[in-house]
Amino acid sequence: MIAEPTVTSRSSVQNENLAVDANSSEAVNHTVGGARNENRQKSLRGKRRAREGSENAKRRHTKVTNGSLGRAQNGHLKHGDIEAVTLFEVVTMGRSAMQAVVDDWIEAYITDRDSALLDLISFFIQCSGCKGLVTAEMFQSRQDDVMSKMVEELDEDSGLQYKKFLAFPWILTVTWPMDMDSGEYPLTMSGPYWRRFRGEFCEFVSVLVTQCQYNVIFDSYLMDTLISLLTELSDSRVRAFRHTCTLAAMKLLSSLIGVALSLSVSVENSQRLGEVERTKTSGRRNSPRLERIHRKTTELQDRRVEIENMMDAIFKGVFLKRYRDVLPEIRSMCMEELAVWMKLYSPVFLTDSYLKYMGWMMHDKLPDVRLKCVLGLQGLYGDPLLLPKLDLFNSRFKDRMISMTLDKDHEVAVQTLRLLTLISQSADDVINPEDYKQLLQLVYSSHRPLAATAGELLYTRLLSSQTQTPDLREGVSEQDTHTQLTIARVRALLHFYQDSELHQHVVYLVDSLWDCAGAMLKDWSSLTSLLLQDPSAQDEGLSAGEQSLVVEVLVASVRQAVEGPLLAGRSTCKKVVSAREKKAQVDDCGRLTEYFLKVLPQLLIKYSGSPETVASLLKIPQYFHPDSPNAETPQALSCLLAEMGAVVERHTDPAVLEAAARSYLSLCGEETAWHPLARPVRDTVVQCWADRLATLLGDALQDGNFTADEEKTGEILSTLKKLTAFHNAQDLSRWGLFEQVSPLLSVEIMHGGLPTQLTVEALQCVCYSVLWNLNTSRETLTSREKAVAQRSQMRALCEKCLRCLSHNDQSVKEQAFLSLCDVLTAHNYQLQVWDPSSYGPLLYTPDPKLQRALLAFILEHVFTGAEYDSHSRSSDVESGEGRLEELHRRRSLLAGYCKLIVHGVLEMSMAAELFKYYMKYYNNFGDIIKETLSRTRQMDKIESARTLVLCLQQLFLRLKQEQDSGVTCSSGVQTFSSIKELARRFSLTFGWDQTKSRESLAMIHRDGIEFVFQGFVQRAEKPSPPYLSYLTILSEFSSKLLRPDKKIVYSYLQRYVSEQTISNREECWLPLIYYRASLLATGAEGEDAVSFISSDTLKQPSPANRSRSPSVRHSPTADGDMRSPSALTSTDTKVRRPHKASSSTSPEDRKPEVELGLIVREPPPTIVISEEPSHANEELDVDTVEVAL
Repeated sequence: MIAEPTVTSRSSVQNENLAVDANSSEAVNHTVGGARNENRQKSLRGKRRAREGSENAKRRHTKVTNGSLGRAQNGHLKHGDIEAVTLFEVVTMGRSAMQAVVDDWIEAYITDRDSALLDLISFFIQCSGCKGLVTAEMFQSRQDDVMSKMVEELDEDSGLQYKKFLAFPWILTVTWPMDMDSGEYPLTMSGPYWRRFRGEFCEFVSVLVTQCQYNVIFDSYLMDTLISLLTELSDSRVRAFRHTCTLAAMKLLSSLIGVALSLSVSVENSQRLGEVERTKTSGRRNSPRLERIHRKTTELQDRRVEIENMMDAIFKGVFLKRYRDVLPEIRSMCMEELAVWMKLYSPVFLTDSYLKYMGWMMHDKLPDVRLKCVLGLQGLYGDPLLLPKLDLFNSRFKDRMISMTLDKDHEVAVQTLRLLTLISQSADDVINPEDYKQLLQLVYSSHRPLAATAGELLYTRLLSSQTQTPDLREGVSEQDTHTQLTIARVRALLHFYQDSELHQHVVYLVDSLWDCAGAMLKDWSSLTSLLLQDPSAQDEGLSAGEQSLVVEVLVASVRQAVEGPLLAGRSTCKKVVSAREKKAQVDDCGRLTEYFLKVLPQLLIKYSGSPETVASLLKIPQYFHPDSPNAETPQALSCLLAEMGAVVERHTDPAVLEAAARSYLSLCGEETAWHPLARPVRDTVVQCWADRLATLLGDALQDGNFTADEEKTGEILSTLKKLTAFHNAQDLSRWGLFEQVSPLLSVEIMHGGLPTQLTVEALQCVCYSVLWNLNTSRETLTSREKAVAQRSQMRALCEKCLRCLSHNDQSVKEQAFLSLCDVLTAHNYQLQVWDPSSYGPLLYTPDPKLQRALLAFILEHVFTGAEYDSHSRSSDVESGEGRLEELHRRRSLLAGYCKLIVHGVLEMSMAAELFKYYMKYYNNFGDIIKETLSRTRQMDKIESARTLVLCLQQLFLRLKQEQDSGVTCSSGVQTFSSIKELARRFSLTFGWDQTKSRESLAMIHRDGIEFVFQGFVQRAEKPSPPYLSYLTILSEFSSKLLRPDKKIVYSYLQRYVSEQTISNREECWLPLIYYRASLLATGAEGEDAVSFISSDTLKQPSPANRSRSPSVRHSPTADGDMRSPSALTSTDTKVRRPHKASSSTSPEDRKPEVELGLIVREPPPTIVISEEPSHANEELDVDTVEVAL
């Protein structure tokens, strides 16, 4: 605390900076946070409450004899055995302890107000985290020279900061270390103790004002000094002072509002007493009493005015300066408290002069500030009595509030929409129909809380019982009234959906309305009665489109009741389903099962002619409860199965067949109670189709040709579609569909003539047969003969698909390709999970011809139209859905091929062709290629790095060949700068953890150096290696090397070129200079090469410089006498194996290089990319990769 008024010594720096003015009468000195505390400290008695991190801990052992904060006798707290040491330490002891200490402080203030006031000043400074010195001077002069000393400066020599300001009647000087503004002070510290401190600090301010409101608060001394203190410190450059004292000032104003409200009540009571006294007759009227009441009323009114003046001083002195503070926490705090003032003391604060600050700060760049404004406005609009004062605010800031529903911060958008919902309920004329149209579209938002809030607005606006009042006749029962109300709501919902013009979004609309209108959506009896209603019996029947929408709403509500709000593309907070919610789902599932077993057959009969409607209705059995009690009475189920069979016999629409197949699968599951009845019915239907197909194919396939007419072909196609759809969902292997359908493909391959759609369906059917055989290998493969037969079946399918890849029709080729990808991936998975103790699938490896065909297909049908793809965004808009469907088709093809690579079906080196297009098709396929690169790196880091090397070297050589031929680069050849950018992107995929990629990066540099220098022999006409420009591309990987690894790679480079060559600055050696600079991390040496590096041409050395070119260490194959022990050897760039180091290298020198794979070896004549042994004069194939298996 602060000592009794006395002059104390100070350091020389303080004497210079903190000199007392000549007109000041006295000064006091106070150390706030040090080991000494010269005022009102006592020894700790009883238990000591330890708080780690508190700067007051040292003061607990200090004993000072000056004064006491306690009561006059002992100073102990009433409710504990802990004695208060400082106001700062009492803050966290709870409200009861706080009230006792505040009462003690008031008594001390009445006795010696200067000393007690300085204690309070010290408290606020200490709560700011200040561990410095407070000096107070009594202010007696108003001369300009005194006011000019109100400064805040920094003394760099002493390392201290000081602030001198007026807190009338004091001139306070606070001195603190320079490191205080580091951001660590009580309000920002983490941990439960400091989080509690903020609340207790605000509570202390409130308790202080409450306890003082009847006496010292009106002495024109306490509040003036306190407001001056908080005003000056809240304007400090130091963040801790500014934040803490602004919070204190805001809470002080809020507490003063409580005092003003109390005074207002007292004024009203006094005025009421005066009115009662004046209404008495003259004989009974007590004039002295009336005079006393009048004086008391006047006094209370004066006090209220005085409190309002205090509030105005705080608002103008603190709020107006801080509501746009650079610190977002201060801005949020100001807006939060402003809303409290408006709600509590609306006669003063709820005016346009104050509301404008709330509207302005809704444009703040920080979402938390905007959120505080919106939450504050919710409190105002929630009070009907305050609405008339918000009219001008509505007109000025309505557009801003509507735009904030699209805020990038989801919580701000949600709360703003709730605010607008409140406005719509209280002031319907504020939001016009166009605004409502924009707001209601948010039910389709991808953020579920925002969509659910929009659903509440939609329900309140259009679907509530207040807005829907159907015409009812007399004598109508309550059930009929409820049904008619639900029908009216559904009609309103249909009109809204049709007006929104957003098709295929019914499930999202139902999900948005589920929380507020779940009861209406689960009223399945009313929905089905609307669907089953006779058109002649209703005034206005539903159109076919409206009936289809009602069915979609019905099916969506069934799904929502069983599965909950889990929709693709709609984000929601993941939460564990409670037992109560789980029980509700089970109850709803059982209720809908019982109901739809009876009603669904009627719906299928009525809408059997509409494929879209029937496809939706056939999804309902998938949500039936598997243990329904109605399974014991199979009459309803038999009727449902009969109608489902009639539907699938009538329709061949893919959506209908898929829904029916999945529903049959759900009903036939062994875990269901009705599978004994459903499975025989399903088997009968499939057997009928299989027999029909066998008969039709027997007549159509004669003499190896397809001879069916158009009618028979249609029957074959429809039957095959049904079998294929069911085979996709269920295992139909026992009907031998592979043997029945394979002849169709054989005829098409040998002679042709098969309809395209029939060929596609046949490919799908045989593919599903093979997939189911692979899936059931564990149960069906009981002998080697069966395993051989399975492999033969798979080989036959792959051969047929390979032949179909050259088909004339695009759909046939794509289906053949997808079938190959699926079958090969499934076979590889079965090999991985195969139990060696039993028979399993035999190994099948696709031959090189098939691998090349798959790669050629991808290059031809996926990576096409470079110019068209480079403007993909604009072209998507222009061509609409067709362009998007085309892109989705190409992405599916590429994903299927990438799965073959990441599952190990194809060699990893086959991915090199895909990686070439990473940058060129980044917008459309970048995510797929990047994921493929990540997966291959997880499989084998070294082999994945070799694939990147192979990709870059092939692109480089292709560009080199184009330029050497003297022909302008074609559109299929990438420029040098694009190859360099591709290398940079590859280097970024290694991430920030350089340790994990040390070996891979070292291998990339090693292969690059060998690729450039091996096999090169310097001649007069050839002074530099022809591939030297590749070093510029290689330098993109240098930044990912660790510093020690850069030195090792540089030493490896020196084995090929001399230091004289590296230091040469002739144009032909610029790539080497740049590469050396990237390894040595000295960018200056590479500056001269910038123009060369950024060029899209590969420059050759000029003839004039050839004779002066420094020598390169010759390859040993060129000159046997110059064999060097440091010479290197290289194997194929695709597959390299580590070699033993040369005996001339010591183990100590060799160890770091061995870790990185940079080992001394015998160099071969040149680098090759084939599996076969290479020779020096062999030409490298840069377009294809031969894979030997």
